Amino acid sequence: MNLRRDVFQAIADPTRRAILLLVATQSMTAGAIASNFDTARPTVSKHLQILTECELLEQTQNGREIYYHINANKMKEVADFIEPFRQMWDDRFNKIESIMKKYKSK
Repeated sequence: MNLRRDVFQAIADPTRRAILLLVATQSMTAGAIASNFDTARPTVSKHLQILTECELLEQTQNGREIYYHINANKMKEVADFIEPFRQMWDDRFNKIESIMKKYKSK
């Protein structure tokens, strides 16, 4: 059975989210990324593979080194999808807050 990973499965893992934060500001090699974690390099490589498969990271080869950098277009797609839900929850929390203020003032 061939299960295709999606973006949300990729960002569900805290290590992969940390990797995205690392490469958000600068391109990094797999070794440089792995040096930030207390796990084996093959484990970090697997995370990089998943993020690349989901198109959250892109690879650029410079000589013998492969640099990973964030795919801003894919991240924007994720943010655009999540935005209506964020707005909905903000509205709900604001309503709860106004109700709580009414009860507190009584």
